[in-house]
Amino acid sequence: MPPEFDLIGRHFRALAGPAALNLEDDAAVLAPPRGRELVMAADTMVAGVHYLPDDPAEGVAQKLLRVNLSDLAAMGAEPLGYLLTVSAPSQTPDSWFAGFAAGLGRDQAEFGLSLLGGDTTSTPGPVTLSLTIIGHVAPGQAVRRRGARAGDEVWVTGTIGDGALGLAVSLGRLVDPSGYLRQRYCVPNPRLGLPLAGVVSSAIDVSDGLLQDLGHICRLAGCGAEIEAASVPLSPAARAAGPEWFADCLGGGDDYELLLAVPPGRGAALAESCAALGVPLTRIGRFVTGDQRVRVLDAGGQPMAIDRHGWSHF
Repeated sequence: MPPEFDLIGRHFRALAGPAALNLEDDAAVLAPPRGRELVMAADTMVAGVHYLPDDPAEGVAQKLLRVNLSDLAAMGAEPLGYLLTVSAPSQTPDSWFAGFAAGLGRDQAEFGLSLLGGDTTSTPGPVTLSLTIIGHVAPGQAVRRRGARAGDEVWVTGTIGDGALGLAVSLGRLVDPSGYLRQRYCVPNPRLGLPLAGVVSSAIDVSDGLLQDLGHICRLAGCGAEIEAASVPLSPAARAAGPEWFADCLGGGDDYELLLAVPPGRGAALAESCAALGVPLTRIGRFVTGDQRVRVLDAGGQPMAIDRHGWSHF
């Protein structure tokens, strides 16, 4: 048996659902749920760029799957399955693949999806992982980035900045006795299942930094946004880091919280619905007419100078 098939049999076949055809063919055969539209997204993670090379393989797998699930969450979609591509050096130990598959298995059970297929290849390095997520949504109900309007309110789920500070902890730049920030960076929590359709004007997940991702919405909307610095929700661990880390919280990324444009008068009811699902929702600002800039305002309503606005992929 070729080594690739042996690797698939040892670690990935157990993750496959019926549509994967036991991972014996070059493609899956997938029937979407009746009366639903498919939603698809893809993300890539590279060792040394998106995670540290010595991070546990289980957590790497969970992060890879969860950042893709976060893309579904931002569109109000439910997960169905995923395609996976793993490119790793030939000397990668089998224990790494075992841990990686174990992490996927745990999250498959938690989020209700299965592996559909993919590819495994050898590379000189570094390890490069790509995952294509497939989900479904009611026809016409996918939430888009485009759609915000001046006058809409800016709301976010959870807390902001934990991912960026968790990376700082991983790099030895910040101390985190609780381990909370490091955990938030390594294993994000996709905000699936929130009642967004028909309520919010637009949505995006915070992957590249709150300010940068809000800027994406503003450019599509043709308007600007103002954020109240005091309203940005921070975890106790992020507050303990001190105010000198606030810019990193706004521009660091890796939070995978949802950033929402909500028409006036709808936020309180949406926040109540999200709270019932265990997800806090906080109003942090509003969309305004004018140029497509994002301004952060201090307690006196004056713009703050924020040097770091987000992560660039190139």
